[in-house]
Parts: sequence; structure tokens; C-alpha cells
Amino acid sequence: MNEGHADDAEEAEPRRGLPEAPEEVRDPWKGLRGVMAGTLVLEFIVFGLALPVVWQLGSGASSVGFAVVVVLTVLQLFAAFVQRRRWGLGAALVLQLCMIGCFLVHPAIGIMGLIFAGVWGYMLYLRHDVAKRMREGRLADQLGHPPGHPPQR
Repeated sequence: MNEGHADDAEEAEPRRGLPEAPEEVRDPWKGLRGVMAGTLVLEFIVFGLALPVVWQLGSGASSVGFAVVVVLTVLQLFAAFVQRRRWGLGAALVLQLCMIGCFLVHPAIGIMGLIFAGVWGYMLYLRHDVAKRMREGRLADQLGHPPGHPPQR
């Protein structure tokens, strides 16, 4: 089977427990995934710029710790490109936990991980709120459409 077809099939599967937007309505999940991917790119930049500073100032970081943070930082960039996959959000959240765990490498890295974890907590709240509004037919793009939208059940 061609890999491109497998990717299409995976994208076509509905996400667990999340409502789907009608075809005539813009997909709010696409926008939210874009925000999540953008946040991961921002994290990649922030952690990448912080690494030389942590290496030079204060007690610094060990070579192994530095390498771990570099690998996790690069994985954040990779995770930005897989947010459309069903497992993309889970991968991003696991990376957040790993970055918080890097507090053992250097406290500044762990604190930055906590700050970004707060951002991800807010995005999860937004995800929950969008799903709730979609189920209730109160999502902004669902209002003002011709009769029959949102579908009455």
C-alpha cells in the first residue's frame, strides 16, 4: 500500500470523542492544530536559543544533559509537522512532560517547560471548549448559516 494513501486514511478517521464539522462549515480543528504546530515551532526556537545561554552561564549543563535537551528540542520541531495525525497531540504532550523533566539538567530548562506546559493546558481547555460549542451548535461559524445548520437531532 502506498504510504500517501495510508496517511489519508489515518486523517480521514474521526478523532475520538470530538465532533466533526459539517462540510459547509470551516473545520475548527484545522485552525487549532495550526496553533498547536505554531506553538511547537516557537518552543523549538525558544529552547534552541536558550541552550547556548544555559551552557555558558551558571553551573551549565553536562554534555549528556545538553544532548538530551537538544534531541527533545529537535523532536518538538518534528512534532509540529505531525499535529494532523491522531497521535500528534499526545506526542506534543509527552514532549512537554520531558521538557519539564529537564529541570534535572538545568532549572532554567525545567522552568521554561513549565511555562509552555501552561500554554498547552490553555490549548487543551480551548479544544474542550470548541468541542462543547460544536456539540451545542454554538460555534461561531455554525451560526448564521442557511436553515438546517447545525443539524437538528
